Amino acid sequence: MIKILLDAAPWWAWLGFHVFVFAMLALDLEVFNRKAHAPSVKEAAAWSSVWIALALLFNLVIFKSGGGQKGLEWLTSYLLEKSLSVDNLFVFVLLFASFRVELRHQHRVLFWGVLGALVMRAGMILAGTALLNRFEWMIYVFGGFLVFTGIKMLVTEDEERDPSQHPAVRFFKRLIPFDEHGGFEHFFTFRDGRRFATPMLLVLLSVEITDVVFAVDSIPAVLAVTRDPFVVYTSNVFAILGLRSLYFLLAKMMDRFHRLSTGLAVILAFVGVKMCIGEWMHIPTVVSLLVILTVLILSVVVSLAWPATAKEE
Repeated sequence: MIKILLDAAPWWAWLGFHVFVFAMLALDLEVFNRKAHAPSVKEAAAWSSVWIALALLFNLVIFKSGGGQKGLEWLTSYLLEKSLSVDNLFVFVLLFASFRVELRHQHRVLFWGVLGALVMRAGMILAGTALLNRFEWMIYVFGGFLVFTGIKMLVTEDEERDPSQHPAVRFFKRLIPFDEHGGFEHFFTFRDGRRFATPMLLVLLSVEITDVVFAVDSIPAVLAVTRDPFVVYTSNVFAILGLRSLYFLLAKMMDRFHRLSTGLAVILAFVGVKMCIGEWMHIPTVVSLLVILTVLILSVVVSLAWPATAKEE
């Protein structure tokens, strides 16, 4: 596995990328968001712009060092992951409402959620890349799964499930002593010499479960664009890093983008078909990029032009 990583990029590139990411996260949490507060729309927009600008600068580095094809693959992967990650935001809104998490505490929960997501995404990307390199037929399994998921999203209604009733959450409450009034400042509290888990730890668990569920779709989709683990991982990380700011920017407008899920379903089905027919018909990366952009723009335009009726909401 180490050989797969080093074949994709030298050790110093992996190390340098992680040093940069953790430095930015530390700056975010310990300097700009040291005190729990509810980010304003202006602040969220500024941070969203910063993360997008950093992603595009990194993409420029990929273009310079890896060539045009590699740079295009990174940009397509980033856009694909970013668009699919937006679906997470709808679940986050429901999740925080279910656990009654105040807006000023949500940023810290999402921060720790990002750290956990980095570890889990790395494992899933490495496993997916290794499977495709070792067993070529797995590409049809991944492709078929994406087509199935896309069609399912198109023909079935989304069910608003209460994240607090997830089996893993209920099991957690039975397994670990839990203090419902522990707040969202720390993961654990101490009372009468005993340690109790707080709602913050429970919400973080729910955030991580949500990320794993969505990663099952998004990672195979990105692997359809490229099998380069460095490109897949770094584009995933940049998309996730900007997700927190995007959440606070769009949280109050989620209901206006009611057709976005339809667009995401079309994108998943398209990428799945691309994986399945790749042996007989090569679809250039630039075509994939244009398809993803077109579908996303149309989804937003249709959502705004034809607002959801009370029944659809």
